[in-house]
Amino acid sequence: MAKLCIDGKKTEGHINPEIYGQFAEHLGRGIYEGIYVGEDSEIPNTNGMRNDVVAALKEMKVPVLRWPGGCFADEYHWKDGIGPKQNRKRIVNVNWGNTVEDNSFGTHEFFELCKQLGCKTYINGNVGSGTVQEMEEWIDYMTFKGESPMANLRRENGHEDTWSVDYFGVGNENWGCGGNMTPQYYANLYRRYQTFVRDYDNEKPIAKICCGANSDDYEWTEEVMKTCHYKAPEHLHGFMDGLSLHYYTIPRGDWTNKGSATKFDKDEYYTTLYKTKYMEELIRKHTNIMSKYADPKDVGLIVDEWGCWYDVEPGTNPGFLYQQNTMRDAMVAAINFDIFNHNCNVVRMANIAQMVNVLASSILTEGEAMILTPTYYAFHMYRFHQDAELVHTYLTENSLVGTKEGEQIEKITQTVSKGSDGILNITMSNLSVDSEETVDVMISGVENIKVLEASSLNGKMDACNTFEQTDAVQEMEFTEYSLEGNMIKVVLPPCSIVLLRVSE
Repeated sequence: MAKLCIDGKKTEGHINPEIYGQFAEHLGRGIYEGIYVGEDSEIPNTNGMRNDVVAALKEMKVPVLRWPGGCFADEYHWKDGIGPKQNRKRIVNVNWGNTVEDNSFGTHEFFELCKQLGCKTYINGNVGSGTVQEMEEWIDYMTFKGESPMANLRRENGHEDTWSVDYFGVGNENWGCGGNMTPQYYANLYRRYQTFVRDYDNEKPIAKICCGANSDDYEWTEEVMKTCHYKAPEHLHGFMDGLSLHYYTIPRGDWTNKGSATKFDKDEYYTTLYKTKYMEELIRKHTNIMSKYADPKDVGLIVDEWGCWYDVEPGTNPGFLYQQNTMRDAMVAAINFDIFNHNCNVVRMANIAQMVNVLASSILTEGEAMILTPTYYAFHMYRFHQDAELVHTYLTENSLVGTKEGEQIEKITQTVSKGSDGILNITMSNLSVDSEETVDVMISGVENIKVLEASSLNGKMDACNTFEQTDAVQEMEFTEYSLEGNMIKVVLPPCSIVLLRVSE
């Protein structure tokens, strides 16, 4: 029997809402069909955005959206996606299936989507195939209030006011699809390009994100931080506000045979979770390097691509990266959320790849139909941690689960936070495939506790929602708990996430 001890009066850091961020790339059916169907579509929409998808994402409380890529970002020339749609340039999406990109979703459409979602904006600029002038003019187009050729062009295209660019990424995966650069070469390019990402609105400066490492490439982090470190003379703003990190969980560790999204055994289930836990080591080692050159309060870690990457669904375009989503993916999400939450003093943002119809999606669509995945419900249950304070906890008698020697993981993972309303948000996950776990939740510093809300997500490890059965997996009311003074005895089902909201 595990014991979760909570000190309701002691907090350890602030959980940025952006930790629960999303990512939408021009890839497969992620944007087109998944989010944007156009104003003339028979699918109900508002200014081209699917009403059903937007409503579901708002309920999930999306805090920030990253766009337009991904690898697409370093092929994207923003002027192709502005002006009358019939005049926009049609190009080939060379990274993702060599399909035609008609650029009907561009800068104006992105900000319209974010307006409908009520979320912050994170835009990735083109360093791989773009110019400094192009990046400078895009910032001008989006954020300059005065008279300039680009600001006037924005007005000609129907938008008088400026937009708010909250985060701007200077390139993406420049160690790979963004140009196959060395860290030294990219670092010097970054210093140059970021100079022209100007803060025209001094009251709300743009947070600049530097391209960080692929997984455990610690040399990249070392060399880039050494060249682009924040410790500039006091009169300067600094060169970066965040450094990105990309890490995907690939069950079989083989890019040519990653494994099926739905057909896997218990061994592969536990291997997937074990590889997901590697995120903890990556955060620790990268931030240790970063802290040599910058204060974590000044330069945060931005995990702007994470999630499971499997083989595509049989019969679908390999370049569209369309995969199903099971309870295994919800467990992966819970593990990552807890890692990010417990490292909230260094992790400032995370963006799952991706939002709709691509990789570890929260939503899948097929024509007019839409389904919510187990990962969607994981995000929904964890939404109460956004903008809350991480509460001090420790977990004892937490047994190990797993079938392979050397790949065991702790059975229970958890986060406890306190919102501005004083409510304690407790999420616990039981990673075991087949055994429940009773957890004694001991709360100190709080008197006369009451459970205001309790829900759970659970099912077989390969359970998923389909267009034939849309509600096989869903968040449901949870009743398997009892109050005993200041202790809550909770029985966690196998393969489950449980949410308890507690007040005095």
